[in-house]
Amino acid sequence: MKVGFIGLGHMGAGMAGNLIKAGHEVTVYNRSPDKARALVARGAKIANDVSEACQADAVVTMLANDAAVESVVLGRGGVLTSLRRGSLHVSSSTVSVALSGRLTQEHANHAQRYVAAPVFGRPEAAAAAELVVVAGGEPDAVEAARPLLTAIGRKLFVIGDAPQAANLVKLSGNFLNASVIESLGEAFALITKGGVDRQRFLEILTSLFNVPAYQIYGALIASGRFEPAGFAAPLGQKDIRLLLAAADTLGVPMPVAGLLRDRFLTLLAHGGERLDWSAIGALAAQDAGVADA
Repeated sequence: MKVGFIGLGHMGAGMAGNLIKAGHEVTVYNRSPDKARALVARGAKIANDVSEACQADAVVTMLANDAAVESVVLGRGGVLTSLRRGSLHVSSSTVSVALSGRLTQEHANHAQRYVAAPVFGRPEAAAAAELVVVAGGEPDAVEAARPLLTAIGRKLFVIGDAPQAANLVKLSGNFLNASVIESLGEAFALITKGGVDRQRFLEILTSLFNVPAYQIYGALIASGRFEPAGFAAPLGQKDIRLLLAAADTLGVPMPVAGLLRDRFLTLLAHGGERLDWSAIGALAAQDAGVADA
């Protein structure tokens, strides 16, 4: 399939690389062209602008936030005005439920197909095609996207006909991951102040909870290793904000999400913009007076 790929950050570069590996004809675009060089060496073509990347059967966007997606998709010379009738836009960005709903309507108005397909996993999973993909969209659009989605991940879940449902699932999943990080941080603060070895506790913890969230984030918190960021703290803060907006719209109280919002705001207020989002797990130790543990 001829595919345009827009957004070559930590996640997008690995995803685009796996589309090339799967045999798709990939044209890449990134605001900073130097990020495309490694992919060109693997067979990708470089587009000079968004419009050029959209001259394909499908275009995949992997961008940081709502503002970036709005600019690239809805702006002048963007995906909406450049993609041919009947062609496919796959949005793997973690965006608001409201924006996903708007994109659904806008693409329908332009006789284009749209699938929301946000992904779970960190950059190393993206590079290894080990992402978990959650897709929402009309059945024919999802089937058209399937060869792309199976090329980038180890598991594909189709959540339904409404693209925005996939975004709601993604935000809810990130909420649970952030909740694990906060709980881990509090537990580590407690055992550290009680004189228990952090690495020994981590060994016990991961034998009880043998899942990636505990293994990955437990190790990061135990070691205090929050740089380089696999998923930067401002992105975590953004996801909790979008989750709370969706909860407000649906009338669902989420008190733990409110706590997480404040945790991220505290981290960012103290200069944590460059840290991994798991750095909120260090705040409990600071509160307990064991920040240097």
